[in-house]
Amino acid sequence: MDDLSDLLGAEAVLASIAVPNKKTLFQQLSACAAKLTGTDQKLILERLLDRERLGSTGFGGGIAIPHGKIEGLTKVVGVFARLDEPVEFQAIDGMPVDLVFLLLSPPDAGVEHLKALARVSRRLRDRAFVAKLRGAGSTDALYALFAQSDTRDAA
Repeated sequence: MDDLSDLLGAEAVLASIAVPNKKTLFQQLSACAAKLTGTDQKLILERLLDRERLGSTGFGGGIAIPHGKIEGLTKVVGVFARLDEPVEFQAIDGMPVDLVFLLLSPPDAGVEHLKALARVSRRLRDRAFVAKLRGAGSTDALYALFAQSDTRDAA
């Protein structure tokens, strides 16, 4: 299933974020996620920074999937941001990041968390899809891309 609307609501898509660095990006993503989930922003930020200290969640091609487990969540939730200008992320390929898909999971969502990470990663490794994300003109257009299934194989 390529449709990611179960992880990402329309209100969780940020089409134009201007940030000078990764920490400021994480602060903005944490604020958005806190508003969506009713969870403490500082806790979310702390989890993201803790995870990032283990190694960059930037997996190449200008894309990152920061993630963490947050007490109080009842399901996996996502926030997507497209940055106005790429930021340094210490990604595996050394490239700065301009597309970020934040994933937050309940602490006991082991398999569900891994499946969500795999689904998002698979979708964001599709070069044609990523090109559409970079070219989308609005928040609504970005959300529509995430909410549709890839039907190329269904003929």
